[in-house]
Amino acid sequence: MEPTESAPDEPALLEDAPLDLPEATETATFGMGCFWGPDARFGALCGVDRTRVGYAGGTEPDPTYFALGDHTEVVRVAYDPELLSYEDLLETFWTNHDWHSSAPKRQYRSVVLAHDDDQYEIARRERAALAERTGRSPATAVERLSAFYSAEPSHQKYELRSRPTVGDGLEALYGDAFVDSTIVARLNGFAAGHGDRSQRETLLAGLDLPAPLLAELRRTL
Repeated sequence: MEPTESAPDEPALLEDAPLDLPEATETATFGMGCFWGPDARFGALCGVDRTRVGYAGGTEPDPTYFALGDHTEVVRVAYDPELLSYEDLLETFWTNHDWHSSAPKRQYRSVVLAHDDDQYEIARRERAALAERTGRSPATAVERLSAFYSAEPSHQKYELRSRPTVGDGLEALYGDAFVDSTIVARLNGFAAGHGDRSQRETLLAGLDLPAPLLAELRRTL
């Protein structure tokens, strides 16, 4: 299940290693509307190790999709700061959703949930710079993350799950590692149309998967 080679400018993607992330990995959390799209968008980025969708930004304990309370749909991104900076992630955040209009529901609001003081100050500074550059006032909130609640399995890696032939096949192979797999995050992003053909071909060429599943991935992606 491990690839034999990595995508350009990216270290090998380890799938059978322990689920603990490397010590150098950092984490960011963003709300950008429905969390399925951002999960795929960030997952396709070289330097992102993992993605997971969930609920955050509210006060109600143990939110669920049908009992969200005052929480927001968010994506949590674990990334390698040697390959991606927090500013890089914010650039993806700003350019891939409507940051200047208020969402119809708190569930879908635009929000940066900072994990530490540095993230908080960077996000506030970039929000102010965006307003000055565009002449438009961002509706994006910048807050400190207090808690993250993982969303139900059916919402994780949704682009792949919406293609049952490949989604179910990959989940059967990866088991509990499906949600936190770097490779699955990439494939989920590619399924949504992110990344280029070279990235897709490099990743698929290195995967040791059953031939029918690999053929279906090539057809789907």
